[in-house]
Amino acid sequence: MKRRLLSLLIVLFMVFPSIQATEYKKYSHVFFGTFDTVITIIGYAEDKETFDSVAKLAEEKFNIYHKLFDCYNEYDGITNIYTVNEKAYQSPVVVPKELFDLIKLCKEEQSKLNNTLNIAMGSVLSLWHDARDYSTANPDKAYLPDMDKLIEASKHTNIDDVILDDKNSSIFIKDSELKINLGAVAKGYATELVAQEMLNSSMPSFIINAGGNVRTGNTPLDGRENWGVGVQDPFDPSGVFETIFLHDLSVVTSGDYQRYYEVDGKLYNHIISQETLYPADFMHSVTIVTEDSGLADMLSTVLFLMPYEDGKEFLKNYPNVGAVWYLMDGSIIATDNIKNMLGSKLKEN
Repeated sequence: MKRRLLSLLIVLFMVFPSIQATEYKKYSHVFFGTFDTVITIIGYAEDKETFDSVAKLAEEKFNIYHKLFDCYNEYDGITNIYTVNEKAYQSPVVVPKELFDLIKLCKEEQSKLNNTLNIAMGSVLSLWHDARDYSTANPDKAYLPDMDKLIEASKHTNIDDVILDDKNSSIFIKDSELKINLGAVAKGYATELVAQEMLNSSMPSFIINAGGNVRTGNTPLDGRENWGVGVQDPFDPSGVFETIFLHDLSVVTSGDYQRYYEVDGKLYNHIISQETLYPADFMHSVTIVTEDSGLADMLSTVLFLMPYEDGKEFLKNYPNVGAVWYLMDGSIIATDNIKNMLGSKLKEN
């Protein structure tokens, strides 16, 4: 019996003389035009054909979600948030599952968010959007939205006026002047949808950088244990003040340096407080670390709209979420649960 087993092992060795581990190579793909930002995908695949196939599908999905969550433009053959805002006050509008699920999630979460994030603030945000676009194109004529108009628009921001029908996947808006704006959550939510498909693809080792929304997949296949994600320095567009080392997690930053414009020497960012109807100015940036990129996008906006102490207390409701604040006085503070991921001296504080 032993002789027969030895003979079998010899035959197997002869037939398979050099079984080697699969070699993975690093590839990258960059595209622009979705969510008004540059999106970069880096992945480790067996060959370029595999990478190109996965990256192409990811780009296609980003394009679909960009159109679906766009509240400023309509697209042929697509029922998107623009369609909802234009027609849902007349009769219920049936929407794709991804759009319905996102609006439902935001509506369900709103009561937990300390009166900060409200996707029904579209009428207010449109006034700021128009002012920012015009002022950026015409800096000598830069202006701020009229406060009376902001106050009037704020009267049409009741999320309870957005009626959802789960059975029919439809949306009805009771207030004809209420507008939904998903800008605070759409990019992160879309990134997570794409990431989930990539995790189940032939290339689960990847990193997506969607303009401040970073989602990492499995460990990079080059010997490292983690991906390194740099957090931008608010005062240096090409520099970082922190590097976070992780995998299978998201890193999302909201800051006052990303989209802003200037009026009479003062900068106004794009993250608008529901209470003041003006941009929040509690900090320069806040970075969220957690698994789900959609949740990270939502919470980065929420914490940016709160003073640091309030945000620190608020995060106790989310034990699996970490944060790094860059405050107005230049101090940088991180939660204890992510300090072991940090590359700076913050982890020692």
